[in-house]
Amino acid sequence: MQKIIFLVLAFMPSSSAAIVKNPDTLVYAHMGEITTLDPIYSYDAITHGMIFNVYETLIGFKGDSLTVFEPLLAEKVPSVANRLISNDGLVYKFPVKKNVKFHNGKIMSAEDVKYSILRFMLIDPPGGPASLLLEPVFGISSTRDSSGKITVSKEEFENAVKTEGGMVVIKLKKPFAPFLSIMARWSYIINKEWCVSGGEWDGTFETLAKFNNRPKESSFLFKTMNGTGPFKFERWDLNSKQLLLGRFDGYWRKPAKLKRVIMKTVPEFGTRRLMLEAGDADIIDVPRPFEPQVKGLNGVRVFDNLPRLMTDPVFFFTFKVNPIANPDMGSGKLDGEGIPPDFFSDINARKAFCHAFDYEGFLNQALKGKAFAAKGSIPPGIFGYDPKIPSCKFDKQKATEYFMKAFNGHVWEKGFKFTLTYNTGGDVRQLACEVLKRNVESINPKFRIELRGVDWPIYLEKTQNKKMPLFTRGWTGDYPDAHNFIFPFYHSNGRYPIAQAYSNPEMDKMIELAVTETNTAKRRELYSKIQKKAFEETVQIYAVHPQGLAVMRDWVKGFLDNPVFMGIYFYPLSKR
Repeated sequence: MQKIIFLVLAFMPSSSAAIVKNPDTLVYAHMGEITTLDPIYSYDAITHGMIFNVYETLIGFKGDSLTVFEPLLAEKVPSVANRLISNDGLVYKFPVKKNVKFHNGKIMSAEDVKYSILRFMLIDPPGGPASLLLEPVFGISSTRDSSGKITVSKEEFENAVKTEGGMVVIKLKKPFAPFLSIMARWSYIINKEWCVSGGEWDGTFETLAKFNNRPKESSFLFKTMNGTGPFKFERWDLNSKQLLLGRFDGYWRKPAKLKRVIMKTVPEFGTRRLMLEAGDADIIDVPRPFEPQVKGLNGVRVFDNLPRLMTDPVFFFTFKVNPIANPDMGSGKLDGEGIPPDFFSDINARKAFCHAFDYEGFLNQALKGKAFAAKGSIPPGIFGYDPKIPSCKFDKQKATEYFMKAFNGHVWEKGFKFTLTYNTGGDVRQLACEVLKRNVESINPKFRIELRGVDWPIYLEKTQNKKMPLFTRGWTGDYPDAHNFIFPFYHSNGRYPIAQAYSNPEMDKMIELAVTETNTAKRRELYSKIQKKAFEETVQIYAVHPQGLAVMRDWVKGFLDNPVFMGIYFYPLSKR
């Protein structure tokens, strides 16, 4: 009798399998906000984690690999062996796949590919990802000079990207080691005819100035999409912060298993957790501190220790703060009630804060030990990572000594007050801020730090306008190479140095040399020198390189993770 009962129970469906909600629809509740639907404007993980499900690239990373490529919208992956890369490493040829349909039914052509690559580079909005391709193709990080004038010549424009029959040919300024990695993540292809009919750039040099450096809201693609990917855009409600994708049945591969995907911005973890428990969300974002609250939940599966191309959180000093109508500086003077704009231009102040952060305590308490202690900007597993470079250690005595030196002793004597900022919903970054605030204030009662969380769009705006004296953000790799963690952190034209008002010509030269160096050993040596220089100058404070955590209902099948995705790849997923 006992055996009979056992067999009956063994073949009964599990409770979670019996109550799958909306089996054709997947709901993803995430923290951040989608900022635009145009791939040339957005430069955040949530937005691009959505975009790569709609817009596809010429080549991609195969499965979960960071080194093996596969063809997507190109017929082949270029190499020297197949003669699609020139022997000097300057010319790359991409044969375009035939009979691929856009979501509006139009067939993709080589002209669409050429237009897409040029548009990605040359519209070049501030804070966008254009520099990723501008750097190897044109040898610049911006299309504009300090006065806003376009610096790209017509000859350079015409020679950079060409079509040869069904082939797209891209010519680089110099050999660029990670070029294929960049193309595998950022060569989004859009339909030229559709763009132009919507009032977008027509692809000619003569009309470029009209579209270069526009606000994102001016783009025809700000609120609509037309890609070749497995999912097509259906609706984006900015008020409810919800986006709906539908399956594209004309996809060049087999259609996706899911009929639709709903992406929702849900800032509060407690709300996301309740949605997951009730089955109202299939996948949710879970910051590491909240991991214990989801492990063991009935019907929930946790994918842990996932590799990530990530350095986060990082504290960024603004060397010259914008003082105009800026309450984050307090009085704006070193009088105990504020700080002057150049407060963090004093290296002693920077080093004091660097030694005041409890790195080990934060890793173990906030990240539950599921991270690597950061020595610099490059995470482990990426070419150029050097475990031997020096790093800042938690040492209150050293922090005190540096505070006493800052501004010739006036910091210690008078104290300071300013606001340390993190993004709303960034729970791990908030915890890091609390650790730093607590330790700094314990050193001298005259030291006061206010913490403030702000919504993501405002946070980005404040960053670019240099309004925050000290702020915490992070970096998720755009592609798996040291250059992607060196240029944005240390080059004067990089994303963070621009926001920090930091510049070092010596650093710039080393960075520019390293990315064109063909000798692997020499390239590795240059990256070690760059990171040692960054340590000496204490440009930023690096906390950890986190490992990934993906949490979903156990009825979600087919989950595929790759560190370069920046989000969830919906194509292989199903619910059953």
